[in-house]
Amino acid sequence: MIQPMPFYGGIDLGGTKIQAVILDDNNDVLGSARRPTPTSGGPADVAAEMAIALRDAAKAAEVEPAALAGVGVGSPGTIDGGSVTSARNLPGWEGTFPLARTLQDELGCEVTLGNDVQVASEAEFRLGAGRLYSSLLVVSWGTGVGGGLILDRKPWRGRGGAGEIGHVVVEINGARCTCGRRGCMEAYAGRAAMEAHVRKLHEQRGRKTDLFKLMKEHDRTRLTSGIWARALEHGDKLAIQVIDRAVSALGAGIASAVNVLDLEGVIITGGLGIRLGHPYAKQIAAAMQPHLFIDSRPPHVHVAALGDLGGATGAALLVEHDREQALSA
Repeated sequence: MIQPMPFYGGIDLGGTKIQAVILDDNNDVLGSARRPTPTSGGPADVAAEMAIALRDAAKAAEVEPAALAGVGVGSPGTIDGGSVTSARNLPGWEGTFPLARTLQDELGCEVTLGNDVQVASEAEFRLGAGRLYSSLLVVSWGTGVGGGLILDRKPWRGRGGAGEIGHVVVEINGARCTCGRRGCMEAYAGRAAMEAHVRKLHEQRGRKTDLFKLMKEHDRTRLTSGIWARALEHGDKLAIQVIDRAVSALGAGIASAVNVLDLEGVIITGGLGIRLGHPYAKQIAAAMQPHLFIDSRPPHVHVAALGDLGGATGAALLVEHDREQALSA
């Protein structure tokens, strides 16, 4: 039997990419790897790619997966113990899938699950841009829009569904969201919804754009955050319009959360948030301003300091936390 080492694995499961890291007990990254998230198949296919990503990261760190103290996973959808339900931005994931057990069988070590944005939030709070604040909202602007909360320097999960800021309503009877409801912030700012919107404008209404040309040139099957960034750099008018629409929705939704909780800081993460960076964080802050009840004291708005590795780092911290609790018991 391989003796576990004080190294932790973390996997961040996103709508377009799977990011894996190996951390040591000082939270330094020893190895990392990335795989594209499958666009077809089902949960088992996604889990297989996650296992490959973790093995690649472990190889870079020169450690066997079975020798890790454990692997944490940040996943979208509803987390119930070791299972994930209704991760709608992933292929075929409408029901419940035993993700932890599946990965344990593949990797040979314990696996712990957490909400993807909540674990990224805790990583930013402990190690990144949130260290200065006692109350914090982390907004993941990516395939969907998610959120994580830190209140009084502690994670706030509510009854398990706290932080679903993507489903704050920003327009009554507005655009249809992937959740089936109308007017959600995600229906305007989620990358998947943005792609569907721009495709409709392009194909049905004849609006010109280079987004799909760039997608083919860069051998992508979706309008990734990189494709959006390139289109913006080229001055693509339709891309600018759709991004501006997303920023307006983000501003209204985030401001509503701030009005309820009077938060000190807001951190923007996720594929689009990281790729578009500080200029767009400033735009989101400006879009929030008209909606803030106490507009003389807005929260500080930052881009995630941990970048693309924040979600996977936060997932690895799940294992470290469990191990510390077990040692102190």
